[in-house]
Amino acid sequence: MRQEVVIYLQQHPDLRRFIRQHPFWYRRLSRDPDRLQEMTMEARRFYGKTFSQRIDRLQQQIDSAAMMMEMVRHMGSAD
Repeated sequence: MRQEVVIYLQQHPDLRRFIRQHPFWYRRLSRDPDRLQEMTMEARRFYGKTFSQRIDRLQQQIDSAAMMMEMVRHMGSAD
């Protein structure tokens, strides 16, 4: 594997962890180091770090908070 790819992986522990869990990327990057960006995007999808995944999690948190507020409101009016 090229030295610049190794250095990049050393600087990004989450990518280093991803490549250890998906070892076929060692072979791909050794043959074609230009696929580093592709591996980075796949790792972001795997770890749920894409923009749409973050928005979905935020929406779930908002929905959960709204449901909790509704429960508290109903419990307060039941007394």
